[in-house]
Amino acid sequence: MITEDPADEHGELPLSLIDEVCARLVQNKRIRQMLPGGGALHIDRLLPFLCIYRQDPSRRDQGTSRLVMSEASYLVDRSGTSYNSGLNRLVERIAHTVADRLGSFLIVEIWAGDDQTVPKELDELTGETLLPRPGFRILTQRPHRPEGTVATLEFALQRVKLHRRLAEVEINLHAQNHPPQLAPLLSEAVESRIDCHVVGLEVRPIFRDRLTGEVYESVLRTLSRHVSRAMKKACFVFALSRTTVRPEHHFSLGSSKLPKQVLTVDRQLAEISSQFKFLLLVTPVNAERSWHEFSESGYRSTPVFDYRPLDADPLLLKRRLTKIGTERVDDPTLAHVMRQTQSELDRQITMLGDIGTPRFLPGSLQVFGRVDKALLELARDILTRLPRREEESIEDPAMLDALAFEKLATDEIKYYQQQAVTFVAQAYVREDMYSGLLATGGNLLIGRETRISRRRANALLQHEVGTHLVTYHNGSLQPLRLLKVGLAGYDAMQEGFAVLSEYLVNGLSRGRMRTLAARVIATDRMIREAPFTEVFQQLVDEFGFEPRPAYTITLRVFRGGGLTKDALYLRGLVEILQFLGKGGDLEPLLVGKLALNHIPVIRELLLRGILRPPALRPRYLDSVEAQQRLAEITAGATVLNLLDGFSAISANNSQPGRELSPQTEA
Repeated sequence: MITEDPADEHGELPLSLIDEVCARLVQNKRIRQMLPGGGALHIDRLLPFLCIYRQDPSRRDQGTSRLVMSEASYLVDRSGTSYNSGLNRLVERIAHTVADRLGSFLIVEIWAGDDQTVPKELDELTGETLLPRPGFRILTQRPHRPEGTVATLEFALQRVKLHRRLAEVEINLHAQNHPPQLAPLLSEAVESRIDCHVVGLEVRPIFRDRLTGEVYESVLRTLSRHVSRAMKKACFVFALSRTTVRPEHHFSLGSSKLPKQVLTVDRQLAEISSQFKFLLLVTPVNAERSWHEFSESGYRSTPVFDYRPLDADPLLLKRRLTKIGTERVDDPTLAHVMRQTQSELDRQITMLGDIGTPRFLPGSLQVFGRVDKALLELARDILTRLPRREEESIEDPAMLDALAFEKLATDEIKYYQQQAVTFVAQAYVREDMYSGLLATGGNLLIGRETRISRRRANALLQHEVGTHLVTYHNGSLQPLRLLKVGLAGYDAMQEGFAVLSEYLVNGLSRGRMRTLAARVIATDRMIREAPFTEVFQQLVDEFGFEPRPAYTITLRVFRGGGLTKDALYLRGLVEILQFLGKGGDLEPLLVGKLALNHIPVIRELLLRGILRPPALRPRYLDSVEAQQRLAEITAGATVLNLLDGFSAISANNSQPGRELSPQTEA
């Protein structure tokens, strides 16, 4: 239901429009109605609340309306006239219609305080002017009604933090519950008659310049997310205590459908992401030749690497990326996620143009981060606890070549195809890849000279197919395409999950853990400007790696000009163990490719009905052994706790001290 210019010749909202709005509410249908002066009424479904913003014609008020426009039920009035009481009649009819069916109705009206009253505070030590503290005033006319709702709103707003300062919250239970210069929408008699409760919320306008009115976009976006969360919590308590509605969670009160602007931005970002295969482009094409030259030099000459030509112009990709209007996304949760992704794509595209130059490493630090002290200490502890065994240097006679592993991967893929016909992944040998495995674009690529220990084959299948390809497929079935290609910063959690899958199938060997730890050591040394030969020599002399796997670990870290991504495998394993140890559930991680900080967002979107539960579940999660190991992890196991079981594992599952080629992202 969308109608333009609905006012009649007298500026009045026609009764027929009000009747139609209420009729759609009775049928639990969505309402999207334009109002005179550029206003709007949006009601996602039959909900027991309405958030309202009215423009005061006597003052400028940039940005305030956006504080309600992310809600599932909101009304914005920009006319300043109330359409000769037509707006009052519309609100009253909506409140009466909903209260008659759900038992009660809540109106939260939001406005901004006077810009000139924003207090100026000075730092006690320096005397410098501090950035303003967020502030709110909760205003009601009838004391303690609705008591729990007001208390919940106060409690939630008190936890709003901006500029590293917690909000000030004031409650007045005997105040006008509407903007000072505007008349109330409903009289107290009408409120009582239809069982409608009105709460006013005055917001300190710290999101704009007090003199010019210019909006500080980043502040307003952050404030909108906080206010939206607080209002949902208050409406949740109101629904449970005063209506017949029983929402599962306060997130359930958000919009259940994605607006067109969100779908458009999501599609555009996903298309940009699909224009380049980042890992393939930053991986040397002459890795094997460089190894022979490096070994023939006695490991003294620094290898020179060649890279695939770019199949897209970074400048053109950036131009397209900057035109994507993430700022037009009203939903603060989705806007935050999409702006993160846009920013990360921008940095990755810059890195593509900097491959093979000193500028590449600063970009990698921005995208993948550096090695913190705790992770570095953990890596050293692992290598100390798991010294190299002599048998690890012995070549494993049971090796699979590329074609043999392709057959195993194809069989694994067929299992998932029997569960879902939409699972169209393929595994195939790539002639332009010398060696290794790479899951990209929903397929598994295998280098033509790949050789994999049979004992490690199942672990790699669960890493690549059971984790990477399954989450890619689940993400492809979601309305948000970004869950297929990956939200910003997803690499650590995705790789941590994949390494965890190796442990759950009893395939995370001593050699594998030593490799993950060595990658962290090498990454840290590279960041600290140690040369290639020095990093290689440390892995051989200090940590006991054979020259070939030490070369491959070092190459992976130095590729492109310095890629810090390899430290994410161990960091991701730490993160997912901590997450599970705190009672976290793996289910949200199966929805698509996401980071740890996105889990609350995914839960919210699942509760709102926007995202679907994951279509496929890795089959290793249903095994008795995996469930037993998960139970141990959820009891608080750490990476070092996992090491205690490696003696038994390595006896039956020992992987020779080899490292797959640099193209292997396992």
